[in-house]
Amino acid sequence: MNDRTPDTPPLIAPVDRHITRPLWSVMIPAYNCSNYLIDTIQCVLIQDPGPEKMQIEVVDDYSTDADVEALVRDIGKGRVEFFRQEKNVGSLRNFETCLNRSKGKWIHLLHGDDLVKPGFYTEIASLFSKFPEAGAAFTGYTDIDSNGKLLYDNHKILDEPGIIDNWLIEIARSQKVQPPSIVVKRNVYEQLGGFFAVHYGEDWEMWARIAANFPVAHSPKHLALYRIHNNNITSRSFLSGQCITDINKVIDIIQGYLPDDKKKSVKKFAKKHFSKYFARMSDKIYHDHKHPQIAIAQAERALGMDINNTTLFFLLKMYVKRLIRYE
Repeated sequence: MNDRTPDTPPLIAPVDRHITRPLWSVMIPAYNCSNYLIDTIQCVLIQDPGPEKMQIEVVDDYSTDADVEALVRDIGKGRVEFFRQEKNVGSLRNFETCLNRSKGKWIHLLHGDDLVKPGFYTEIASLFSKFPEAGAAFTGYTDIDSNGKLLYDNHKILDEPGIIDNWLIEIARSQKVQPPSIVVKRNVYEQLGGFFAVHYGEDWEMWARIAANFPVAHSPKHLALYRIHNNNITSRSFLSGQCITDINKVIDIIQGYLPDDKKKSVKKFAKKHFSKYFARMSDKIYHDHKHPQIAIAQAERALGMDINNTTLFFLLKMYVKRLIRYE
């Protein structure tokens, strides 16, 4: 495996005991997302409890689209720290840098194109206060498009704030958390390590790993905004086909976190769930990205994950569209 993709969870070293630590570390990994980064920084600053309580830092993975340091200096007015990689190291290594540079007891890894609403940090603090046994806490979230238009909310998990029962089984079946919505205690990352193995679905693996080792708290309030656009890792992985390869790998890794009597049924559910998702996305690839051959390949690989009515339908749909040269 190359240096950009660690094959085991990277070590997250404890903070030096002589350092005065804030409660929060809001670490903002960024790469060529300067048109979104301003709003991301501002959504944190309007909730800023002060430098004694919150570290805010942008960790830039050698962006080429703008002078990110100048942007951070202009928006942050000295309040937001900045670190730039000496070369582009890839998302996993950049996340690792974020985690190791964090000093707070609670880490919010807020990607440079995502947002949180006012009240997010208060709600997370309330969850950790009510449920101190939780290793992580997350709120509801809403998907938004490149222009910030609200698309859809996540499926409801709880009616009221609380610890989620049987969370490991639920999160192992399908992805139910997006990065801007979750805060993880630093000592959890110190115990379990950082993100590894894949560049698509690496967060799903992490949430399952945490669930296998710690209770997880949740609030149904929709206080995070996850951005979907054509230049993020998710979209690029669809065009390369890496998404299906990576998800199959994550499904296999998660098997190691499950009780023996649940492994087979959870794996079957996960493969069927993601096969349907990838099959539906083949239509988006065909129309939004104008790549018929990639769309067909995606539909074929989705069918390879699981044969069901959805995967069969979309593969046939792609074949017919290609046959009649539909645009």
